[in-house]
Amino acid sequence: MAHYFSEQPRTASRPGSVDLVLPDLHLRLETDRGVFSPERVDLGTRVLLESVPPPPQEGDLLDLGCGYGPIALTMASRAPGASVWAVDVNRRSVELTARNAQAARLDKVRSLHIDEVPDDVKFRAIWSNPAIRIGKPALHEMLTRWLTRLTPDGVAYLVVQKHLGSDSLQRWLGEQGWQAGRAASRAAYRILKVTR
Repeated sequence: MAHYFSEQPRTASRPGSVDLVLPDLHLRLETDRGVFSPERVDLGTRVLLESVPPPPQEGDLLDLGCGYGPIALTMASRAPGASVWAVDVNRRSVELTARNAQAARLDKVRSLHIDEVPDDVKFRAIWSNPAIRIGKPALHEMLTRWLTRLTPDGVAYLVVQKHLGSDSLQRWLGEQGWQAGRAASRAAYRILKVTR
């Protein structure tokens, strides 16, 4: 079975588009089959984007699991002086985010495969609707890899559905030594705020 977290989706391409409409932003985004939530901007992503404070206005920011780019492009729109790294394991997602950033004239978005980010880049903010369905071991490995790259004053915001384990993820983060609290809760989603 093909998953949106496959590196090379086997699902045949069927391009489409969605509108991302937020109080401060309206973007038309190109989508395709084989990526996360191609029919509409996922509700969890929308809750995240409507709930988090503005990102830092400079430095490096990360959209972990960028899909076709709604989080990365919102970060770049809200923080035009920052560099936004949009990463995903799915190569189709990476290509879509690059095209969507170009179409929106957001030239400080760097859309890359997850293994192409230089090791020395540290992030002042990480926003993510993480791929919970990859399973706990893979999820924990992914979060450990990227949260350790937060700057000392950096903050991560993760959106997780309550019934998909937001409370257990919050506990696990605390057990790993992170400060993890609930920043917001809406429509069965939790926004977890994670700091050192």
